Amino acid sequence: QAQGKLEAAEPLYREALDGFREKSGDQHPGTLSSINNLALLLQAQGKLEAAEPLYREALDGFREKSGDQHPGTLSSINNLALLLQAQGK
Repeated sequence: QAQGKLEAAEPLYREALDGFREKSGDQHPGTLSSINNLALLLQAQGKLEAAEPLYREALDGFREKSGDQHPGTLSSINNLALLLQAQGK
């Protein structure tokens, strides 16, 4: 049942991300957080390969927009590291 709710959440995350991209642009903190949230969901669904490019996009965006020590950047680094660990990389 929990997996079904994860699947039901995915189109909502994608809708939110599309809205952020359209209204605020790719580098807006809300967009970057939305990218990260979608990646977290995909990872929870076991879609590790699909999550990786999103984590990398969020990390690159936070680094470019906010710098290496920003909480969003640091969270993105952590999330990507956890994913890579789960992938055995």
